[in-house]
Amino acid sequence: MDRPLPSSPSSAATDMARRTAVGTQSAAGTSMITKIPVRTRLRDVGLRPTRQRVALAEILFSHGHRHLSAEDLHAEALTAKVPVSLATVYNTLNQFTEAGLLREVAVEGTRTYFDTNTEDHHHFYVEDENRVFDIPGPHVEIGDLPPAPAGMEIVRVDVVVRLRNKR
Repeated sequence: MDRPLPSSPSSAATDMARRTAVGTQSAAGTSMITKIPVRTRLRDVGLRPTRQRVALAEILFSHGHRHLSAEDLHAEALTAKVPVSLATVYNTLNQFTEAGLLREVAVEGTRTYFDTNTEDHHHFYVEDENRVFDIPGPHVEIGDLPPAPAGMEIVRVDVVVRLRNKR
């Protein structure tokens, strides 16, 4: 059932909210749940809310902003008893990205993460841990970009600052 979330939920409603809402973060960085049910959010971006898409969206967006690889989401889905193949997870992540629900963060040729925060921001990547997290605040300034080639426009600039533990 697709209902808006109650303002003062009972424990059953809290469970329903956790399963059906899309996660966001406040400006202070604390997790909160929006009042937009997952099925509605999927329809709003032109995606049919299939059982697997809804289940994966619930897992993805119920924890606020975070960065996951397809393998991470697949493992979480299996733990949550959601029977889904890794290929379906990849396809769903790519569909969510194309629809604007996720942002792709490529850190290496073979390592890609999906970010639930689609706002403009940059990332740290901890090589020793294969972990991505947001660079807080407006600490990265981009200037003097070359002009885009004829017929092209610059869509966005992604900065990934690579880190490793001191040796």
